[in-house]
Amino acid sequence: MTSHRVEADAVVVLTATGRMKIQVLGPEIMRVVQTRRDGFESAESLMILPAPATAPDVSEVDGGLLVSTPALRLRIDALSGAFTWTDSSGRLLVREPHDGAETRTLEEIDVHRPLRAADAHVTNVQGADGPKAVTDSVPRVVDRTAYSTTLRLELSEGEAIYGLGQHEEGILNYRGHQQYLYQQNMKVAAPVIVSTAGYGIFWDSCAFASFSDGPDGTRFWTEADDELDYYFILGPEIDAIVGRIRTLTGQVPPLPRWALGYFQSKEHYASQEELVGIAREHRRRNIPLDCVVQDWKSWTGQLWGQKSFDPVRYPDPGRLCADLHALNTRLMVSVWPNMHNDGPDQVEMRERGHLLGNDATYDAFSADARKLYWKQADEGYFRFGVDAWWADCTEPFEADWNGTVKPDAATRARVNTDEGKKYLDAEHVNAYSLMHTRGLYEGQRGADPHRRPVVLTRSGCPGQQRYGAVTWSGDVTATWATLRAQIADGLNFCMTGNPRWSCDIGGFFVDRGEQWFWRGDFPDGCDDLGYRELYVRWLQFAAFLPMFRSHGTDTPREPWRFGDTGDTAYETILAFIRLRYRLLPYLYTLQGWEAHRGYTGMRALAFDFRGDRAVYDIDDQLMIGPALMICPVTEPMYFGPGSTPVTAATRTRQVYLPAGCDWYDFWTGERHTGGRTIDAAAPLEHLPIFVRAGSILPLGPVIPHADAAVEAPMEIRVYPGADGRFDLYDDAGDGFGYEQGEFTYTSLRWTDGEARFRIEANTGAGTGIPVHRDFRPVVVSTHGGLGSSELATAGPTVRYTGRPVSHLLR
Repeated sequence: MTSHRVEADAVVVLTATGRMKIQVLGPEIMRVVQTRRDGFESAESLMILPAPATAPDVSEVDGGLLVSTPALRLRIDALSGAFTWTDSSGRLLVREPHDGAETRTLEEIDVHRPLRAADAHVTNVQGADGPKAVTDSVPRVVDRTAYSTTLRLELSEGEAIYGLGQHEEGILNYRGHQQYLYQQNMKVAAPVIVSTAGYGIFWDSCAFASFSDGPDGTRFWTEADDELDYYFILGPEIDAIVGRIRTLTGQVPPLPRWALGYFQSKEHYASQEELVGIAREHRRRNIPLDCVVQDWKSWTGQLWGQKSFDPVRYPDPGRLCADLHALNTRLMVSVWPNMHNDGPDQVEMRERGHLLGNDATYDAFSADARKLYWKQADEGYFRFGVDAWWADCTEPFEADWNGTVKPDAATRARVNTDEGKKYLDAEHVNAYSLMHTRGLYEGQRGADPHRRPVVLTRSGCPGQQRYGAVTWSGDVTATWATLRAQIADGLNFCMTGNPRWSCDIGGFFVDRGEQWFWRGDFPDGCDDLGYRELYVRWLQFAAFLPMFRSHGTDTPREPWRFGDTGDTAYETILAFIRLRYRLLPYLYTLQGWEAHRGYTGMRALAFDFRGDRAVYDIDDQLMIGPALMICPVTEPMYFGPGSTPVTAATRTRQVYLPAGCDWYDFWTGERHTGGRTIDAAAPLEHLPIFVRAGSILPLGPVIPHADAAVEAPMEIRVYPGADGRFDLYDDAGDGFGYEQGEFTYTSLRWTDGEARFRIEANTGAGTGIPVHRDFRPVVVSTHGGLGSSELATAGPTVRYTGRPVSHLLR
């Protein structure tokens, strides 16, 4: 460090190898930019929203420079330039190694720009997820120089590191692990780490990257960036860290209420008649349903990716949507960024110059191309009444989704990113999904400002949450090990900014094929009692996720495929679908908190129990909101593949109850002391669920669809043992009035010492939301307020009319 100067929006520090810029974006957020050039770049970030920056306070101290805000301090060593981050009290957060070696390095590289060459040789390859247009080589020219960057860190003993997106290995705590960050089927790259030490780091990089933590230290590397550019975020609680990530990258719009209901899907429904028939059968069987999903091949013949219905199999799209809507069912359709065989959409994109170098994938980084893509989707689907978008293959370039042997991690990273860089700028290779989702969201909002877009994507990127995106985990296999891995994968994804994650219930691939990824354990599908057990356990877990969707290939997925009335598997599937609908007031409230308070509904245990180190590595339990701890069953207890009986199974699973509170068994009302491990009963009919003492849990009645009128009082379960509060959220259920304050919070409170239940005045201006409600509070014990059943006996009804009211519950 040679000198520094304070400017209006930054302090600039000069070093022997270049310059650094340090900015403040709030008391708990500092931005660090480093370059070897004479000036800093001004290009707009794809992930970070524009926001005013200020200069931190700067003072010279013995041996270095102290850069600070009221909450956060950065000390820069004068000799080595190494950073030490602390909070305002001096508590160490993290530091760079003070070993004399460079801790932040920038290695100059050439960045090539791919050309759209008319004479490029394109080969069409048929893969497991459709045709791909690939080229052996795309002409490229050197566009500019950039840097391969590395940041070294020195972590503390016992510190857990989460984040990095969603990857398929089921790693929760990345201490002692390495991970490559690139987009691929079953992978989502998010350059974010979140630490139990109370801080997070967000790299503003959409390039191929990697994280490693091992005997030689901790490193974060990016392949191609104009600068080293990252944000250091103080929590200390994980909620605060993730909330501040959204301050940088955008808030989360709530989904429409119906999108929290049950989605029925498979690969694939093949006609208008079949789609409507599926909805009718759900209604006939009194199975709640909100959406049916049209997977790929809604188009004519081989016109892959064409955004229109085949007129033979879907002769009247308007009638299709009207018939489904009359059944109170929505329609989601699959749309793809790649187009083949000279369909009208592909030809139009080509004529406008909007196709990338493979002449098949549209350029989502072009605003004009995104507008044209939306116009095609509107004309082919939306104008008929289609309700939601399944944006499949949002990581459109791949090179390893073939072969019988799974390549090692380094090889997969290299071949997939090399394939992507044939067509995309290396600096933006991880951002395709972000831009594609943006086009769908902005297109629908422009076409219909009264309906919230619902976009399901197979990949993600920080910032994508601001476009209403839900990301699912890709084409995973039907094995017990995969089910367990999904839990950690989803939890880490939700710690990088987007709280909306889901998965294919039952796994996508059920059979065992020749390719390395097609390795399900159940070739007999839903006729195999072993698969029925796995499917039930998967559905029990998914019933609490942000999107509740059954999907996959090789075998049907409708509930009645797993038995019929009286069969345990069938009855359990129905029971958990109905439980999902009972939980809608709770789950919809979590969405409101996410939109307005920076909350995260799907939570690793460290969100709520960071002070209990025993939770840091628990990768098979999770919190859904402040009340519910979900403990999925991830091993067979009844049958293995081939309907082979499992012998000597205990039909229990170990559950750790975090310290600091008592816990109630959701099914029995039994109360347990926290800070210990118990054996929880886990028959097929029950998923172990525990509720934190002091919780207030709102439950609605079982309804056929999420927007059904509800006249019965709302059941309010109170779990005694601590004071509690729950701010019940409501809005119109669709549209964007919530952006103008058209929502309400009704504060439900429990004073444990007095056994008093109170309802306090609404806040907000919820136009069209009822001012009065009837509530039926019940204090949970072994005698009442149990499981998924509704209250069987009459109890006190508390009428709320907008004024505070209280009631003693003894």
